[in-house]
Amino acid sequence: MLSKKRTLLVVLVVTLLVGALAGTTFAQDYRISVVLKALNSDYWKTVEAGANAAAEEFGVEISVVGPSAETQVQEQFDMLQDQLTREIDALVVAPLRPTATVAVFEQAKALGIPVLLIDTDADWDDKATFIGTGNYDAGAMAGKYFMEKMPEGGDVVIIRGAMGDLTHDERVNGFVDAVKGSNINVVRIQAADSERGKGMDVMQNMLMALPNIKGVYCSNDEMALGALRAVEMAGAEGIIIMGFDGSPDALKSVRDGGLTGTVKQDSYGIGYYGIEYAVKLLNGEQIDKRIPVPTLIVDIDNVQENIAEMEKIVGRTL
Repeated sequence: MLSKKRTLLVVLVVTLLVGALAGTTFAQDYRISVVLKALNSDYWKTVEAGANAAAEEFGVEISVVGPSAETQVQEQFDMLQDQLTREIDALVVAPLRPTATVAVFEQAKALGIPVLLIDTDADWDDKATFIGTGNYDAGAMAGKYFMEKMPEGGDVVIIRGAMGDLTHDERVNGFVDAVKGSNINVVRIQAADSERGKGMDVMQNMLMALPNIKGVYCSNDEMALGALRAVEMAGAEGIIIMGFDGSPDALKSVRDGGLTGTVKQDSYGIGYYGIEYAVKLLNGEQIDKRIPVPTLIVDIDNVQENIAEMEKIVGRTL
């Protein structure tokens, strides 16, 4: 028979091993669903890359889904409802229409599934947190940049994402409010649904209708790259074109003399933090109701360093 002292030692070792294994399994058993606005652009692919990197680091299982385009509100709603049937532990969402998706958030709450919002906030008191850019302030940053680049003023047009999308509302409102009282005139605001092809079409129509355009502000990079293509095809010169997101294609365009600049947000970080804070929450930690992600203007002066950072994220040369 084992002595009392040896028995106690064995029990202690076994207890510690079981506790360690239980803690490891506890983390690995988490299943987290990530529902994005789409998966058809560099921006959302970078968000997905951040989420996947965090899932690997924290040892959790995730699924990343998104509708075919940022206009497909019903498709995203259906995806959200489907995810709730999959025995998930947490839901990380970039809602296309926050007001329209509150109903499914309430369903998640009833099932005991915490909801973490990324990229786009929602007026819903029971969200675990919002992780993302201060879009209004970032839009204002873009407006101030235009005032610096256009000291003599002039006509500026805005090409935005789908009407009713809170993220794009804030990016536009911040810009418009920032240039109020200056000699910059916002002569038209038109939606292009965050798509490059639509951005080009909208810009072509604007160039024909508004001959004195001096600047173009787009509330995402895809539309900005489409607008740039329209300007190049028209042979127009000297037009400032700024996007929003800091996507790989936008950074390359800035480097190569295409886009004037882009408001870069940490898309990789948004995806990464979405998973990191979901794990913290599930582990019983307290997390803040709002977790800001920094933004900056990228133009020709700092594009090379930002391209170097992006190359590390995407694992390829831009």
